[in-house]
Amino acid sequence: MLVTNKQILDAADKGGYAVGAFNVNNMEILQAVIAAAEEERSPVIIQTSEGAIKYAGADYLSALVHLAAQKASVPVSLHLDHGTTYETIITCIANGWTSVMIDGSHHPLEENIKVTSEIIKIAHAAGISVEAELGRLGGVEDNISVDEKDARFTDPKEAVRFVEETGVDSLAIAIGTAHGKYKGIPKLDHERLDTIKKLVKIPIVLHGASGVGEDEIIKAVKLGVNKINIDTDVRVAFTEGVQAVFAKNPDEFDPRKICGPARDKMKEVVKAKMRLFGCSGKA
Repeated sequence: MLVTNKQILDAADKGGYAVGAFNVNNMEILQAVIAAAEEERSPVIIQTSEGAIKYAGADYLSALVHLAAQKASVPVSLHLDHGTTYETIITCIANGWTSVMIDGSHHPLEENIKVTSEIIKIAHAAGISVEAELGRLGGVEDNISVDEKDARFTDPKEAVRFVEETGVDSLAIAIGTAHGKYKGIPKLDHERLDTIKKLVKIPIVLHGASGVGEDEIIKAVKLGVNKINIDTDVRVAFTEGVQAVFAKNPDEFDPRKICGPARDKMKEVVKAKMRLFGCSGKA
C-alpha cells in the first residue's frame, strides 16, 4: 500500500522507533527492499536520489515502486532524497512520489526557510509530505558533495525557527554523520539531537547512517530519530554479491545469475537494519 512519509513517520514518532529509508536505482534493489519489509513486517520508505532519476528515469522508477507498493502488504512510501532543484521536485510530484525532500541546507537560514516554504505550499496542496534539512553533512553521495570544512552541525535555536516558519513534516539534522563511506568511526552528538527533538517535536531524520555503529544508532532512535537513510551499505552488499558470483564462476554471463545473489545479499542487509531501527513488526 502506497502512503506518505508523514503517515509512516508520525506513527514512528508516536511509537518511539525509526523507519529505514533505502535508496533504489533499479529493479533488483527495489525487490530486495520490499522483500525485506514483507519478511520483517515493517513499513518502508523507498528513496530515489536525483542521480537515480537521471539514471533510470522518473517514469520508470515511479512505475516500479507503484507496482511494488500495490502488491505489498506493508506501508510503502516513495520519497525524493535531496531534491535540490524546483524542476526535479515538481517532476516527482507529477509522477506519483508521495514525499519529497527540499535540500536548501547550502543556503543561509533565511533563504532556506524561503525555498522550503515555497515547496511545502505546493506539495501540501497535492497531499505530499515534505522533508527539509538544516545544517550540512560532509561527504559525497550522487550529486551531493560537501567538503568537510563546509559541514556544520544543526543549531537547535535555528531548528525551532525553521520548523515554526515552514511547517515542514520532518527535519534532517546534522549531528556527526556524513554521506558516503566513512574514513574513520563516526561519533554522533546525542546531546544536540536530544535538545533539538525536545524543541521541535516532529520526526527527525538521520542522513548518512551507513557505517554508523549499532550502539550509536540505538541511542539516536531512543532520543527521537524516526527516519534513517541507508544507501552505501546496500550498494556495498550489491557489489559483494556480484563479486562472489564472479569469484566462483568468472565466466558467468547470465544477468539473472549475477544480480540474483546480489539481490539476496541486499535483502539480508536491509532486514538487519529494520531490526536495528525497531521498525520490524510495525507494519
